[in-house]
Amino acid sequence: MPHVLIIHEVADYPSWKKVFDGAAAIRREAGERSYQVLKFQGDANRIVHFSAWTSIADAKRFFESPRLVKIRAEAGVKTPEFIYLEQLEAGTL
Repeated sequence: MPHVLIIHEVADYPSWKKVFDGAAAIRREAGERSYQVLKFQGDANRIVHFSAWTSIADAKRFFESPRLVKIRAEAGVKTPEFIYLEQLEAGTL
């Protein structure tokens, strides 16, 4: 399953989270299947969004769309780093 790892700094986590939650339907429609939101230890405004997608192409189309660029600006996101990943293996220990 394809995954996307996004590392970004936000101006204010609660404000970002409100916009993020409000975009759940468009993320699902675009192909996001699951996600995790993590923060850097000691920095609540440095966020990692890790998500599983239907395809890398769907994820890139969504994250690079003008609509999402606007949403990121409204959410106070500073220049994000996108890492597109393809799963090789998974397990539980």
